[in-house]
Amino acid sequence: MLITHDTRCALDTVVDLVNTAPDDDTTPDGLQDVAALENFVRNHKMSDVGVLSEFDLSAVRKIRGRFAAVFSAPDPRTAAGLINELVAAAGTTPRLTDHDGYDWHVHYFAPGASVADHMAADCGMALAFFVVAGEQERLRRCEAPDCRRAFVDLSRNRSRRYCDSRTCGNRLHVAAYRARRKEAAS
Repeated sequence: MLITHDTRCALDTVVDLVNTAPDDDTTPDGLQDVAALENFVRNHKMSDVGVLSEFDLSAVRKIRGRFAAVFSAPDPRTAAGLINELVAAAGTTPRLTDHDGYDWHVHYFAPGASVADHMAADCGMALAFFVVAGEQERLRRCEAPDCRRAFVDLSRNRSRRYCDSRTCGNRLHVAAYRARRKEAAS
């Protein structure tokens, strides 16, 4: 599957957005205030975003939950329905652009769109490409029991199981090794 630069940026944005949600009552919200949203927008180099407000923060949190549901969708039909709702509500207006030194690419948000509509349109379309390509199963949640972070499995054979093999994957492998050694020593 060919993933263009702007699609990859949108995928990174939606994964990071979903992963800002608190896991439980002890984990802080990664988008706790407008300043955090401004940092998120700046770190993801989102273009055409104006001054952000509490309204924007609330709207982004709302779509974050809807994107999270896409990563947990049991089948392509469910994922497609969720994506269709996000993209339609954003008032998608595809247009070609070549801003900031990038070659021609498509933005799906309307000029002057809110940051939530911007994310819903561009990130929704990036996820839609995976459903269209029959690759919805690549939109995953980490299989570590204490982690449910979202990620996109871009491995060749669709075998990635953890959000980060150096943390979650390694931690589980070490625990399994220690359990085997303990059992062998018994």
